[in-house]
Amino acid sequence: CVQTITIQDITAPVITCPADLTLSCEDPSVPAATGSATATDNCDAAPVITFTDVTTPGLCAGNYVITRIWTASDVCGNSSSCIQTITVQDITAPVITCPAGITLNCEDPSAPAATGTATATDNCDASPVITFADVTTPGLCAGNYVITRTWTATDECGNASTCIQTITVQDITAPVITCPAGITL
Repeated sequence: CVQTITIQDITAPVITCPADLTLSCEDPSVPAATGSATATDNCDAAPVITFTDVTTPGLCAGNYVITRIWTASDVCGNSSSCIQTITVQDITAPVITCPAGITLNCEDPSAPAATGTATATDNCDASPVITFADVTTPGLCAGNYVITRTWTATDECGNASTCIQTITVQDITAPVITCPAGITL
Protein backbone atom coordinates (compact mmCIF):
# COMPACT_ATOMS: atom_id res chain seq x y z
CA CYS A 1 0.00 0.00 0.00
CA VAL A 2 1.07 3.59 -0.48
CA GLN A 3 0.79 6.28 2.12
CA THR A 4 1.12 9.91 0.95
CA ILE A 5 2.31 12.41 3.48
CA THR A 6 2.05 16.04 2.40
CA ILE A 7 4.14 18.48 4.40
CA GLN A 8 3.26 22.14 4.25
CA ASP A 9 4.68 25.21 5.93
CA ILE A 10 1.55 27.08 7.01
CA THR A 11 2.98 28.74 10.11
CA ALA A 12 4.14 32.34 9.89
CA PRO A 13 7.44 33.37 11.43
CA VAL A 14 7.47 34.74 14.96
CA ILE A 15 8.69 38.35 14.81
CA THR A 16 9.91 40.52 17.66
CA CYS A 17 10.06 44.30 17.19
CA PRO A 18 12.67 46.53 18.75
CA ALA A 19 11.40 48.69 21.63
CA ASP A 20 9.53 51.93 20.98
CA LEU A 21 11.72 54.95 21.59
CA THR A 22 11.92 58.73 21.59
CA LEU A 23 14.65 60.55 19.66
CA SER A 24 15.84 64.10 19.33
CA CYS A 25 15.29 65.46 15.83
CA GLU A 26 19.01 65.46 15.03
CA ASP A 27 19.42 61.77 15.96
CA PRO A 28 19.45 59.21 13.12
CA SER A 29 16.24 57.20 12.79
CA VAL A 30 17.62 54.38 10.64
CA PRO A 31 17.37 50.81 11.99
CA ALA A 32 21.11 50.74 12.68
CA ALA A 33 20.44 53.44 15.31
CA THR A 34 16.93 52.45 16.48
CA GLY A 35 17.15 48.65 16.41
CA SER A 36 16.02 45.94 14.03
CA ALA A 37 13.36 43.28 14.34
CA THR A 38 14.31 39.64 14.77
CA ALA A 39 12.38 36.58 13.62
CA THR A 40 12.34 32.82 13.95
CA ASP A 41 10.45 30.30 11.84
CA ASN A 42 9.66 26.63 12.37
CA CYS A 43 10.77 25.65 8.83
CA ASP A 44 12.90 28.50 7.46
CA ALA A 45 16.19 29.12 9.27
CA ALA A 46 16.53 32.65 7.85
CA PRO A 47 13.19 34.44 7.32
CA VAL A 48 13.53 37.71 5.40
CA ILE A 49 12.89 40.84 7.49
CA THR A 50 11.79 44.10 5.85
CA PHE A 51 10.25 47.33 7.07
CA THR A 52 8.19 50.26 5.85
CA ASP A 53 7.82 53.65 7.53
CA VAL A 54 4.74 55.82 7.86
CA THR A 55 5.52 59.33 9.13
CA THR A 56 2.87 61.38 10.92
CA PRO A 57 3.74 65.09 11.23
CA GLY A 58 3.59 66.86 14.57
CA LEU A 59 2.87 70.48 15.40
CA CYS A 60 6.22 71.64 14.01
CA ALA A 61 8.75 70.23 11.54
CA GLY A 62 11.03 68.91 14.30
CA ASN A 63 8.25 66.86 15.93
CA TYR A 64 6.80 63.77 14.21
CA VAL A 65 6.10 60.08 14.74
CA ILE A 66 7.53 57.25 12.63
CA THR A 67 5.42 54.11 12.64
CA ARG A 68 7.84 51.42 11.48
CA ILE A 69 6.09 48.25 10.32
CA TRP A 70 8.44 45.25 10.44
CA THR A 71 7.52 42.14 8.42
CA ALA A 72 9.13 38.70 8.54
CA SER A 73 8.47 36.35 5.60
CA ASP A 74 9.51 32.72 5.21
CA VAL A 75 10.32 30.96 1.92
CA CYS A 76 6.74 29.63 1.66
CA GLY A 77 5.24 33.13 1.73
CA ASN A 78 3.98 33.06 5.32
CA SER A 79 4.50 36.40 7.03
CA SER A 80 3.86 38.23 10.27
CA SER A 81 4.32 41.86 11.28
CA CYS A 82 4.91 44.02 14.31
CA ILE A 83 5.04 47.77 14.84
CA GLN A 84 7.79 49.94 16.34
CA THR A 85 6.86 53.54 17.21
CA ILE A 86 9.64 56.12 17.02
CA THR A 87 8.69 59.52 18.44
CA VAL A 88 10.92 62.34 17.19
CA GLN A 89 11.03 65.60 19.13
CA ASP A 90 12.82 68.92 18.84
CA ILE A 91 13.65 69.70 22.46
CA THR A 92 16.93 71.54 21.92
CA ALA A 93 17.02 75.34 21.87
CA PRO A 94 19.01 77.17 19.19
CA VAL A 95 22.58 78.22 19.91
CA ILE A 96 22.71 82.02 19.85
CA THR A 97 25.76 84.28 19.64
CA CYS A 98 25.45 87.94 20.62
CA PRO A 99 27.41 90.76 19.08
CA ALA A 100 30.12 92.14 21.36
CA GLY A 101 29.31 94.87 23.85
CA ILE A 102 30.02 98.33 22.50
CA THR A 103 30.48 101.91 23.73
CA LEU A 104 28.94 104.69 21.66
CA ASN A 105 28.89 108.44 21.70
CA CYS A 106 25.37 109.72 22.39
CA GLU A 107 25.05 111.00 18.82
CA ASP A 108 25.83 107.56 17.31
CA PRO A 109 22.93 105.31 16.26
CA SER A 110 22.21 102.42 18.62
CA ALA A 111 20.12 100.33 16.22
CA PRO A 112 21.31 96.78 15.48
CA ALA A 113 22.48 97.87 12.02
CA ALA A 114 25.10 99.98 13.80
CA THR A 115 25.83 97.82 16.85
CA GLY A 116 25.70 94.30 15.40
CA THR A 117 23.14 91.52 15.11
CA ALA A 118 22.97 88.21 16.91
CA THR A 119 23.34 84.96 14.94
CA ALA A 120 21.86 81.56 15.71
CA THR A 121 22.04 77.95 14.60
CA ASP A 122 19.63 75.15 15.41
CA ASN A 123 19.86 71.38 15.25
CA CYS A 124 16.53 70.99 13.40
CA ASP A 125 15.45 74.41 12.11
CA ALA A 126 17.58 75.95 9.36
CA SER A 127 16.49 79.51 10.20
CA PRO A 128 15.53 80.21 13.79
CA VAL A 129 13.79 83.56 14.29
CA ILE A 130 15.95 86.19 16.01
CA THR A 131 14.37 89.07 17.93
CA PHE A 132 15.58 91.59 20.50
CA ALA A 133 14.24 93.71 23.33
CA ASP A 134 15.96 96.72 24.90
CA VAL A 135 15.98 97.91 28.50
CA THR A 136 17.54 101.36 29.03
CA THR A 137 19.13 102.30 32.35
CA PRO A 138 19.69 106.06 32.78
CA GLY A 139 23.11 107.42 33.71
CA LEU A 140 24.11 110.57 35.59
CA CYS A 141 23.06 112.85 32.75
CA ALA A 142 20.71 112.63 29.75
CA GLY A 143 23.55 111.74 27.34
CA ASN A 144 24.83 108.81 29.43
CA TYR A 145 22.86 105.56 29.66
CA VAL A 146 23.19 101.82 29.18
CA ILE A 147 21.09 99.74 26.78
CA THR A 148 20.79 96.10 27.78
CA ARG A 149 19.76 94.37 24.56
CA THR A 150 18.41 90.85 25.06
CA TRP A 151 18.58 88.80 21.87
CA THR A 152 16.32 85.73 21.56
CA ALA A 153 16.54 82.92 18.99
CA THR A 154 13.42 80.75 18.68
CA ASP A 155 13.07 77.63 16.54
CA GLU A 156 9.82 76.59 14.89
CA CYS A 157 9.03 74.19 17.75
CA GLY A 158 9.15 77.03 20.30
CA ASN A 159 12.54 76.24 21.85
CA ALA A 160 14.36 79.49 22.64
CA SER A 161 17.67 80.75 23.97
CA THR A 162 18.88 84.24 24.80
CA CYS A 163 22.05 86.25 25.11
CA ILE A 164 22.70 89.82 26.25
CA GLN A 165 24.57 92.62 24.51
CA THR A 166 25.49 95.70 26.55
CA ILE A 167 25.57 99.03 24.73
CA THR A 168 27.06 101.86 26.79
CA VAL A 169 26.16 105.33 25.56
CA GLN A 170 28.26 108.29 26.71
CA ASP A 171 28.25 111.99 26.02
CA ILE A 172 31.96 112.54 25.35
CA THR A 173 31.70 115.47 22.94
CA ALA A 174 31.99 119.00 24.30
CA PRO A 175 29.44 121.56 23.16
CA VAL A 176 30.26 123.71 20.14
CA ILE A 177 30.28 127.34 21.22
CA THR A 178 30.00 130.34 18.93
CA CYS A 179 31.13 133.69 20.33
CA PRO A 180 29.51 136.91 19.24
CA ALA A 181 31.48 139.05 16.84
CA GLY A 182 33.92 141.56 18.28
CA ILE A 183 32.46 145.02 18.76
CA THR A 184 33.82 148.50 19.29
CA LEU A 185 31.99 150.64 21.78
